Amino acid sequence: MKIFLLCFTSLLFVSAMSFAQLNIKFEQYQLGNGMNVILHEDHSAPVVATVVMYHVGSKNEKVKRTGFAHLFEHMMFQGSEHIGDDAHFKLLSEVGASINGFTTEDGTTYYEVVPSNHLELALYLESDRMGFLLPAMTQEKLDNQRDVVKNERRQRVDNVPYGTADEKIAKAMFPSDHPYSWPVIGYMEDLSAASMDDVKDFFRTYYAPNNACLVLSGDFNPAEAKQLVEKYFASFPRGKSFERPEAVPVSMKEQTIEIFEDKVQLPRLYVTWHSPKSETREDAVMNVFARILSSGKNSRLFKSLVYEQQIAQSAFAFQGGSEIAGQFQIQVTAKPGKTLTEMHSAVTNIINEILQGGVEEKEIEKAITGIESQIINSASTVLGKATALASYYSYTGDPDNINKQLDDYKGITSDEVVSVAMKYLDKPNMILSIVPVGKQELAVSRGE
Repeated sequence: MKIFLLCFTSLLFVSAMSFAQLNIKFEQYQLGNGMNVILHEDHSAPVVATVVMYHVGSKNEKVKRTGFAHLFEHMMFQGSEHIGDDAHFKLLSEVGASINGFTTEDGTTYYEVVPSNHLELALYLESDRMGFLLPAMTQEKLDNQRDVVKNERRQRVDNVPYGTADEKIAKAMFPSDHPYSWPVIGYMEDLSAASMDDVKDFFRTYYAPNNACLVLSGDFNPAEAKQLVEKYFASFPRGKSFERPEAVPVSMKEQTIEIFEDKVQLPRLYVTWHSPKSETREDAVMNVFARILSSGKNSRLFKSLVYEQQIAQSAFAFQGGSEIAGQFQIQVTAKPGKTLTEMHSAVTNIINEILQGGVEEKEIEKAITGIESQIINSASTVLGKATALASYYSYTGDPDNINKQLDDYKGITSDEVVSVAMKYLDKPNMILSIVPVGKQELAVSRGE
């Protein structure tokens, strides 16, 4: 009878859920040199977003030569053969553009949002650094930006409370030759050791048109835009072929426990498991599971640890699916006087409750509603749409997946949440305790 009731209520839940359907129209084509171009018209405001995404991130780097993709994020703004030093920012700022770039493990994205009548300026600047960066690169510029990146690392990683947690976890979770085992920003010694030849070879390999996706999103005339794209990008030659890192099964043979003393006021617990890669059904299910654990005041972890027991300052869970692997992580910051052993015990109890008793349908519905809202909000701007189109093309080969983002969330049931969560969480994990200096007694010890 219990099985029948569970199936019956699941059917009711599936039939009751409705999903927003994005309908973002676009045109896609390739230049003769292999560069992918995507055009999306949106005339709601007189602006256009220009996004160039290179399918290169820190996972394309080599052991002892880390941080190159992020270093190029800086170098690309330092001028190219026909653009003066620091002129890229100056020229775009003068026309009121928004400009920036960002690097991940899997890709590097550069963007400008310009008034519609300055689209050609944005394309000209992007093309010049794609085709003519190396002639303008000097040892002085490289040394200067290498120092800038090192300072950034000091300010955002080494000298920030809990700042080195992510790279300690990645190092413990993945083999030393796995491309997710090192941080995107790289290691100091690798940045210092990078020669001009190393850096130039990295650029020639990965910053070629056939490894790039150009997206225009906003107020433009497609016929005129195509002529401009042809004018500024079609003459560049294809880059050389290279092997992309592929997804291979990664697992931990046994639980790993590490303790790190840091200049922090409160101890923080990190529990991390290997999990599904991005853009898969299991990635979607683990996203839902993470939200059930920690999204909102009534979520399982937050309600229990922060409100009811009042032993934690904060509790957070997330599914981090990347192109070739994923990580599922729970973070809990303890209240003063509490130990991370207490936090770990409380987290374990809540996970066991879910794995043995399932979750409620209203929890799944709330989680998916939150994800749906996030997706719709990200698609509300020309930049958001351009970035998503470039990402879906680069990582899945199909930019139309922007319109299918919610498909993987359809029909998720309590049984599926439990089944997928158990598949990944019932395996060895990595436990990191970050505690105030001299307070190792607050950490989780082996056997807890």
